[in-house]
Amino acid sequence: MHTQRMTLSVSVLALLALAACGTESGSGSGKGSGDGGDTVRSDVPVTGVAWSVDSVTVGGKKTEAPEGSRLEIDRDGRATAHFGCNHISVDARVKGDRITLGKPVTTQMACDEKTEKFEKAAIDAMGGEHTAKLSGKKLTLTAEGGDTMALSEEKPADLVGTEWTVTTLLSGKTATTVPADLPKNRTPHLTIAEDGTVRGHAGCNSFSGKATVKGSTIVFEPPVSTRKMCPKAEMEVERAVLAALEGPTTYTIKGNTLTVTAEGGKGIGATAASPGAENSSQHG
Repeated sequence: MHTQRMTLSVSVLALLALAACGTESGSGSGKGSGDGGDTVRSDVPVTGVAWSVDSVTVGGKKTEAPEGSRLEIDRDGRATAHFGCNHISVDARVKGDRITLGKPVTTQMACDEKTEKFEKAAIDAMGGEHTAKLSGKKLTLTAEGGDTMALSEEKPADLVGTEWTVTTLLSGKTATTVPADLPKNRTPHLTIAEDGTVRGHAGCNSFSGKATVKGSTIVFEPPVSTRKMCPKAEMEVERAVLAALEGPTTYTIKGNTLTVTAEGGKGIGATAASPGAENSSQHG
């Protein structure tokens, strides 16, 4: 993950000034005083929202997005995206209804031809300055050349009952992507059941334990795990995962992304498994 940040040039209030239908009038807003006229605010902010990518249109050709494609623009000037293959990060600047995205930086994973083709089209559609238009929970980004990206606000996944696949290891302000070449049966993941039972895999060993969820906090009791030894890379991932799932933690969910942070600054980022993935996971 990339830590480079830039300061947004507008306030949070300005980020909410996108018109719900791209017009200058809105229900219940009334006329403002002074030369500025009416200001219409959307109930759906552009930043800090997990957006699901529905499709991109490049050169007049519309392509539907693979399942799990998403984009998020944070309030610190960074946009992150995933279009079914690589993790992508770009600098972002938001001003009024204008969003300017910098040059994308991506991981270099190999994917199937169809997914790679969509990813290339989506990256092409991301570049440069865009006009943002909100309509309810739908967002359309239109580039100066006319290419568009259609997005929808993601419904947050449920904390309980969801299998969460760990994708990122956090240490303070540093984020590290979990190696993509881990054996499939050792991909770190966890599930919190209705009764508070936690089961998962930390990268080498499977584990189980108990967790108490209250508000935005999760308190993890010491887990019980198997005692296998694995290659160094897998053991390092395991230590980082278990350090994040220790004692009192705070958590947030945006769309299908879970972030858990322990008191010492250790944490994990995880994504919700797609339907049916739980049945195919190998919990070795």
